[in-house]
Amino acid sequence: MAERLNRRDLLKSLGAAAVALPGCAGAMRQRADAPLAEQAAPDDGGNLPKPLPRQAAWQDYELGLVYHFDLDVYMPGGHHHERSRREQLDMNLYNPAKLDTDQWLSAATAMGARYAVLTATHHTGFLQWQSDAYDYGLKQCRWGGGKADLVKDFIESCRKVGVAPGIYLGIRFNAHWQVYGYKMNGGKGGDEAKRKQYMRVCEKMVEELCTRYGPLCEMWFDGGVISPEQGGPDLVPIAGKHQPNMVFYHSPDRAEHRWAGSETGTAAYPCWATMPSVGSQIRGHGRDPKHRKILMHGDPDGAVWCPAMADAPIREHDWLWVPNHENRVQPLDRLLGMYEKSVGRNANLILGAVPDSDGLIPEPDFKRYAEFGKAIRRRFGKPLARTEGTGLTVELRLPRPARVDCVCVMEDITRGERVREYVVEGLTAGSTWQALGSGTSVGHKRIQRFGPVEVAAVRFRATRAAATPRIRQLAAYLVG
Repeated sequence: MAERLNRRDLLKSLGAAAVALPGCAGAMRQRADAPLAEQAAPDDGGNLPKPLPRQAAWQDYELGLVYHFDLDVYMPGGHHHERSRREQLDMNLYNPAKLDTDQWLSAATAMGARYAVLTATHHTGFLQWQSDAYDYGLKQCRWGGGKADLVKDFIESCRKVGVAPGIYLGIRFNAHWQVYGYKMNGGKGGDEAKRKQYMRVCEKMVEELCTRYGPLCEMWFDGGVISPEQGGPDLVPIAGKHQPNMVFYHSPDRAEHRWAGSETGTAAYPCWATMPSVGSQIRGHGRDPKHRKILMHGDPDGAVWCPAMADAPIREHDWLWVPNHENRVQPLDRLLGMYEKSVGRNANLILGAVPDSDGLIPEPDFKRYAEFGKAIRRRFGKPLARTEGTGLTVELRLPRPARVDCVCVMEDITRGERVREYVVEGLTAGSTWQALGSGTSVGHKRIQRFGPVEVAAVRFRATRAAATPRIRQLAAYLVG
């Protein structure tokens, strides 16, 4: 039985393995009966940051849809931020004559989305639920006789099909209140009394949404929330009291995931799930290259669990529906690339859905969601083989020799991110281990692609680790 190693000996052992193991570029070979690097005795990784249960659940969702639908769908030229500064929009333009949230969620299930997020209000300030926060929303609108509640309908549709519901709330801009970047008078500032009133209104909106519709998986504040110390609304206590299992995104005081840094649906690599601090998520949205780099890559030595979210609209550059833009629907191969460069890099992927002025997901968009979901299931729905394991090396024997071109590795992130560097190898003819790929971060999921090769087994070897790796899944595929 292997002697237990202390932390110093463990790191020395791992460091030696890092030098000895072949990388993908070296194309070195090792006989199957060659001795492996010594397996470290299990440890608890007690000092590593770990996700809260709600964060681990959110990462397991992997794929989602955010539905952007708002009053300015009915404005000529569609949505633009400047409207929030210069116009109060006529609420009675709102007229989704065929609105069907069940149809919306059919698109989500066709794609394989496990969670869905609705814009309860966007930059117009039009409230799409029976709100008492102020008098500009469905409660005052002719459509639906003043009794419609899109939030209620949406959440009920989510629950019918087993998709976790979330809410997107745009309070940074509000045309009705003439708020721009949390400043009154279209961004000019001033009118302190009215600004404070608006902050209390924001708190009222969040309280209504957190108490009226049952459990939510997420509340997404567009552009983030300024802290009460900076004069912002005090939202964290409200969310914590009424939705204890909901992921909060995001404020300087609470940020339970982060933006991946672009609207391309991709994450940079490596993509660690930890950050130096909660505030570093906010700072990364600025122009400082150092902070931006940390936002995109995370920090393997970070103290705070804050995984990445990659987002992209289904129609390139369109987050809200614009007529005659069907040619902008993202092609299938690009969507598959997004999936592998987001979910396959330890990030969630959320695509934007754009219900049209009738209140339906347009047919070309719906078709593409379904094609995307079918392609993901074809590629990753059934591995050639899979296993799990603990230690520096986890080996997967195939039922019979087969061609593989992809390995998917998942850590048990509830024990923290432990792998720091790794190599994937295949057992080829002649009983030699051939390097197939290598990398750094694994986290929730790492999809490793390589040229097709026939192997009898694959193995994952951590060449550097912060604690004994806990591999939730090692799976082999022929993706094609």
